[in-house]
Amino acid sequence: MGGEAYPLRNISHVGQRMIEVDKGAAWKEFFVRTLVWFFFGGIFAAVVDVVGVILFIAVQAFLVWRLVLALQKPPVYGLVLNTSGTQREAIWSTRQDEILQLIQEITKAIGNPDIAQMVINVEHAVAGDLIKQYGQGSIGKAQHSGSGGIQAS
Repeated sequence: MGGEAYPLRNISHVGQRMIEVDKGAAWKEFFVRTLVWFFFGGIFAAVVDVVGVILFIAVQAFLVWRLVLALQKPPVYGLVLNTSGTQREAIWSTRQDEILQLIQEITKAIGNPDIAQMVINVEHAVAGDLIKQYGQGSIGKAQHSGSGGIQAS
């Protein structure tokens, strides 16, 4: 079925990370694009008349829509496992309670490795990309589905 497993003795650290949208950068990008569009769109609307005004309003509505989408993105919480080697693996979710439950269960398992195995489903998992552009193992941008290998693109 695919997936990855680590022997408990190889896990050296279990932690949580959080990624949030940079709202300040989203607002700054919106204001810069709006000012540029007011300048060029205003000239275009003055020259083309009614169609220009409609296009001016439509583009400004699009810029507002993009801002709202950026501001509404939820934070993403990650489970990070450091193994005894240099490898780091993570599971990302939009629900912090799922990640906290995983951290607690892994910590319990490390403290008591003889307990029975368990399966926890992360229902709000987030798939992402891996970008590694420096060093010997440079792969550029790679798509990752959340389990198994990585396909470089």
